[in-house]
Amino acid sequence: MALRRVEDGSLPETASLRAAGPPSARTSWSYRAGKRCTDLLVSGATLLLLLPILGIIYAAIRMTSRGSALIRQERIGRGRAPFEMFKFRTMYRDADDAIHRAYVTAMFDGKAAPHEAEGLYKLVDDPRITPVGKFLRRLSLDELPQLVNVALGQMSLVGPRPILPWEAELLEPADDVRFLVPPGITGLWQVSGRNALTMPQALELDREYVGRRSLGLDTTILLKTIPVMLTGRGAG
Repeated sequence: MALRRVEDGSLPETASLRAAGPPSARTSWSYRAGKRCTDLLVSGATLLLLLPILGIIYAAIRMTSRGSALIRQERIGRGRAPFEMFKFRTMYRDADDAIHRAYVTAMFDGKAAPHEAEGLYKLVDDPRITPVGKFLRRLSLDELPQLVNVALGQMSLVGPRPILPWEAELLEPADDVRFLVPPGITGLWQVSGRNALTMPQALELDREYVGRRSLGLDTTILLKTIPVMLTGRGAG
């Protein structure tokens, strides 16, 4: 499977975050070990179990549009370290990201409403999305290759959204806490009505996750993610 690299791709603290205290990079050894073991076991087992489905998705993308089925996008991870995130391609080859940049920038500035999108960061009727890509996005199947990033330790199953470099430049200083932990495939805002959230609300939930993080919270988020994926509720 050939890969190609593509370019596109201040708020008050919540009561729960205040109760948990200021976010810290320090966590217990048991939490770090348990989280890493869970990431390895779940990502490895899921990749093996879904291997036939991954093959079908790969073939469907290649047969219905030009370009590589798998792409790599530069994202910003823990400690603001860049890494290449794997995804199934859902857009037409060489699609211009100007429309996405304009929309996300407007969301950061509070000038775009949630109803303009099928999910936060996902525009309604985005002309760059292929028919197969729209189906994949609806069920979040385009994100399955990120399990490889989880296995490599670049991401976690649960964490803040892996942000694009130019999006990182739009963040407020208060949002730097999101870089204390690895980004996740799913997270607190993804299971909290992501198709109705504003950008400030989503960023606040990312901060809240960092302040409250625990194996119990991670498990709750993972369990809530399953029905969201199966129904396509809030996906884009």
